[in-house]
Amino acid sequence: MKVVKESMQLGGAEFSIETGKLAKQASGSVVVRHGDSMVLVACVGSQEWDPDRPFFPLTVDYRESFYAAGRFPGGFYKREGRASTKETLVCRLIDRPLRPMFTEGYLGETQIAANVVSSDGVYEADVCAMVGAMAAAYLSPVPLPQALSAVRVGLIDGEFIANPTAQQRQESKLDLVVAGTDEAIVMVEAGAEFIDEATMIKALAFAHDNIRTFIAMIEKMKEQMDITKWEVPAGDFDDAFFAELKEKFSSDLEAAICIKGKHQADAAIKAVKKSIVEAYEGESEEDQEKAAKASAYFGKLKEELFRGLILDRRERTDGRAFDEVRPIWTEVGYLPNVHGSSVFTRGETQALVSLTMGSKGDAQILDQLHTETKKHFMLHYNFPPFSVGECRPMRGPGRREIGHGALAERALEPVIPNTEDFPYTIRLVSEILESNGSSSMASVCGGCMALQDAGVPIKAPVAGVAMGLVMEDGKYAVLTDIQGAEDHYGDMDFKVTGSKEGITALQMDIKVKGLTQEILAEALEQARKGRLHILDEMGKTIAESRAELPEHAPQIAMLQIPIDKIRDVIGVGGKVIRGIIEKTGVKIDIEDDGKCVIFSPNATGLNSAKQMVEELIAVPEEGKIYRGKIKRIVDFGAFVEILPNTEGLLHISEIANYRVRSVTDEVQEGEEVMVKVLALEKNGRIRLSRKALLEG
Repeated sequence: MKVVKESMQLGGAEFSIETGKLAKQASGSVVVRHGDSMVLVACVGSQEWDPDRPFFPLTVDYRESFYAAGRFPGGFYKREGRASTKETLVCRLIDRPLRPMFTEGYLGETQIAANVVSSDGVYEADVCAMVGAMAAAYLSPVPLPQALSAVRVGLIDGEFIANPTAQQRQESKLDLVVAGTDEAIVMVEAGAEFIDEATMIKALAFAHDNIRTFIAMIEKMKEQMDITKWEVPAGDFDDAFFAELKEKFSSDLEAAICIKGKHQADAAIKAVKKSIVEAYEGESEEDQEKAAKASAYFGKLKEELFRGLILDRRERTDGRAFDEVRPIWTEVGYLPNVHGSSVFTRGETQALVSLTMGSKGDAQILDQLHTETKKHFMLHYNFPPFSVGECRPMRGPGRREIGHGALAERALEPVIPNTEDFPYTIRLVSEILESNGSSSMASVCGGCMALQDAGVPIKAPVAGVAMGLVMEDGKYAVLTDIQGAEDHYGDMDFKVTGSKEGITALQMDIKVKGLTQEILAEALEQARKGRLHILDEMGKTIAESRAELPEHAPQIAMLQIPIDKIRDVIGVGGKVIRGIIEKTGVKIDIEDDGKCVIFSPNATGLNSAKQMVEELIAVPEEGKIYRGKIKRIVDFGAFVEILPNTEGLLHISEIANYRVRSVTDEVQEGEEVMVKVLALEKNGRIRLSRKALLEG
């Protein structure tokens, strides 16, 4: 197999795609390189499959191996383990645009494995993995008939940047990942700092232009290779029988579909299906085949009727207008013993969101390829089976839960105050109690209200809405606030979050082969109107953050410790700071620059710890009175500790307002006395007086 490579200059470094050198036993494999970052991606498919398989078994794995950055993994075993949150999210980024692009009817076991084998800390590996996965599948016999690619877009000083460096991402107001074909966009994922809709459309156009460049590279590689795609046999579909089903049972099924209430509609639809199957059941083999066929075709009939209602009759099954949001009711402070809480209900989707505040020490430590960072804001999303009326084992979070939580977290992150102004670690947990469409957006709205209920000084309220699309034969309809069936039978799930000023996050998945910029622009504008409506409804319950933290919220005090005093506060082997913590029950974080944060579950412990630290860092002031302790007695006076580790001389002539023959006649070691600072001498000595107080 010959080596085929295409390259270009991108962002000051070479960007290349190469195949034919590594992993040649896979169906297809490529190495994508940007600068000194390299990702090896292999695609393996199966030529044989069960035509009755109910789903396409595509598996995507992405791994960041620590050796790629010349580091050892953390932990005892010194070996990579289960996928990290980031790796899981990148798997989703690869899976979502690829899955709907395979040839319809292909159900072969397929796996895409992306492994970061070199990382320079400058150019990001995740988008390289996306490009590699799409190229590896396209440059293989696996039935992916159309080339697609992906790009990340940043925005710095009004200029768009393709595949920005890690440093540029820190400075960028936009973190946009787009996947698409030569003709259209198929997936969008974004975090933003209040970007308006017009700028977002320009960013999408910029992304699409770069995607076309990458696709041209991949197509050029294919021209140099001998690739024969596996054939996917056409399904055996009985058009005449389907037409008969449609004619006889459409009216009954349509009536069932339009029943309001998720479970009520489901029950009615099941009853219609049962009646259809029973209508064909009989003793003969032909009757049994027809009954089985009627059951198999029922889903397609239901989908056609559902889509026809929207496209032909311009009606939604629940009677709403295309741009109408379902009824909303909200409540805050529902949970009495947490730091902030809310209930957000929209239609038949409900989220109970709780907020916990902790110290900086509660931050999540992220062991990444090049750095170890701390995360002070996190949102976790839980989707128990009872939320959809089902029974199933409750395990740890899956990819869906991790992905939905990350989206909601990204939506709220731009409004969270920085730790300099609000030195708390914040954790939101969204428990989905009911679900019929867009529970992640309910988590965003509920999360915002929980932040306000807790008194977190957010920059602006944020809401989210899920947009849908039904498109066929040149006709289309954009739907606001889609429910479960509209997501399932529709062609798009486009989630948009933001404040009144602009967008904070986007996520789009589609089932068709791509969307034009015109449709995306229409969806964004309709989403903006829906978002503003939801913000108004949220504002009726709580319009802004509470002025004060709840009484039972943890207390925080911030001090600035002189750098030369840090060792006095910590003590030898941490003895001093441990003593303060044991006596008061607080947590104390001291940074290298002297910033000290004292975290306490109550005000009493906070005040005691703050006083102890202030005494340790206090500097004697001339003319100030102190209660000191006699540490040593000498012939000419006594040394008094007026502050921790700070002593002054109480001369024998300053002990009393009369002549003192012997120091021990007036004071003893260990005795506490009130003294006044007479002078702070240049040599660092401190002169004290007791006489000045007695005379006064």
